[in-house]
Amino acid sequence: MTDTARPSDTASPSGDEESGSTDFRSAEGGGTEVSARFASLQIPAYRWLFWGGVFSFMAVQMQFLLRGLLAWDLTERESTLGYVYLAFGLALLVFTPFGGVASERLRKRRLLLGGQVALTIFAVFMATVVLLDIAELWMLILASVGQGAMFGLTGPARVAMAGELVGRERLGNAISLSTMSMNGSRIFAPSFAGVLAGVAFFGIGGAYLIASIFSMLSFLLVFRLPDLEPVSQSDRSPIGDIVDGVRYVSRTPRLRRIIVTSTIAIMFGFNYVAFLPALVEGEFGQGEAWVGFISTASSIGALAASFWFAGKADGAGRMRLLVLSGIGFGASVALLSATPNIVAAMVVVLGVGAATTGFQILSNSIVLTTADASHQGRVQSLMQLSFAGFGMAAAPLGAFAEATSLRTAILVMGAVTLAASVLLGVMERRSLAAAVAEPSGHGDTARIAA
Repeated sequence: MTDTARPSDTASPSGDEESGSTDFRSAEGGGTEVSARFASLQIPAYRWLFWGGVFSFMAVQMQFLLRGLLAWDLTERESTLGYVYLAFGLALLVFTPFGGVASERLRKRRLLLGGQVALTIFAVFMATVVLLDIAELWMLILASVGQGAMFGLTGPARVAMAGELVGRERLGNAISLSTMSMNGSRIFAPSFAGVLAGVAFFGIGGAYLIASIFSMLSFLLVFRLPDLEPVSQSDRSPIGDIVDGVRYVSRTPRLRRIIVTSTIAIMFGFNYVAFLPALVEGEFGQGEAWVGFISTASSIGALAASFWFAGKADGAGRMRLLVLSGIGFGASVALLSATPNIVAAMVVVLGVGAATTGFQILSNSIVLTTADASHQGRVQSLMQLSFAGFGMAAAPLGAFAEATSLRTAILVMGAVTLAASVLLGVMERRSLAAAVAEPSGHGDTARIAA
C-alpha cells in the first residue's frame, strides 16, 4: 500500500486561468510592513479563501439561528431544539471522516464548490417551505442533515487548503484569520437574521432567502481559488485511510490528548448556543430579536479574541494558553447558568465567546502543525468530529433540561468542559516533566513548550 504525499510547498495550481498566477504564495504589498496578525492575507489566493469563508460563515450563522427559532416556533420545546441539532450532528459524524480522506485525495477547490452549491440548495429549500407556510419539523431536520453532511465533506478541505496556500510556517495565523472571519460574521449574521425574522415583511423565510444569497456569493469567490493537485495517491480504501488516520492520532500522545479534550469541550460547553432561544425567550421573556443580540455579544468577544490570538497561534507558550482558554470556556458557560437577566447574560456571553475562540484557534493550530502533511486532512476531520458530538449531545441535554431545568443543564455543560480542560493541563504537565526527565524519549510535549 502507498500513501504518497505531495509536500505542500510544491503545490501548484492547474493553470494561470484559474488562479491568476502560478505563484499563489507571492505576497503583495511592495515592501510595506504588514502586521504579523494579518500576514497570511498578503497572499492573494488565501484572500479568496478568506472572503469566501466570510460569506459562507454568514450564511451558516444565519441558518444556525434560524433553525433554532423555527424549531422553537413549531413546538416550543427544548427537546425539539436538541433533535434538530442531533440530526446535524449525526450527519457530521458520518460524513466528516470521509471529508478528511476526500481533502487528501481530491482537488479541494472542486470539493468546496460542490459543497457550496449543495448548501445553497438547502437554504433555498427552507426559504421556500417557510414562505409558503408549509414548513414542518421533518423538513427542518432534513435540511439539518444536508447541511451537516456538506460541512463534514468540505470542512477538512477548507482548513487543509489554507495550509497549502500559506505554508506550515503561517498555518496558525491562517487558522486565526479564518476563525476571525467566522466570528466577524457571527457579529452581524445572528442579529441580522434575528431582526429579519422579527420583521413581518421578511420573517424567517425571507431570512433564509438572504442566507442562500450569501452562500452563492461564497461559491463565486471559491471559484477563483487555484485548482491544487491532491496531496495523496493512497491505494487504500477510504475506510482503510480513515482507520490509518485514527491509528496515527492514537500513537501521537499530544494529538490524542487535544482531540479528545476538544471533543468533550465542544460536545458539552459549546451546546449552550443550541439553547439560547429557550434561555432568552423562555427564561428571560424576551423576543426573537434578542436571541440575535445575545449571539452577537458572544461574537464580539470572539472577534476580539481572534485578533489577539492571530499573533500568538504560531508562538511559544500556546499550549499553556490553550489550557487557560479551556478553563475560561468552561467557567464562563457555568456562570451563564446563574445570570439573573438578559443584560447579565450578554456580559457573560462576551467572555464565553472570547474563551471559546481561543480554545478553538489554539487546538486547531497545535494539532495541524503537529501532524505530518500526509495526515492533515484526516486529523482535521477528527477535530471537526467534535461538532458532530455537539449535535449529538444536544438531544440528551435537551431532555435533561426538561427533566431538571435549563439552568441546571447549562451548569453541567460548563462543569464538564472545565473538568476536561483542567485534566488536559495536568496530563500536559506530566508529559512535559517526563520528557525533561528522559530527554532521549519521544519529546512530543517538549517540542511545543507549555
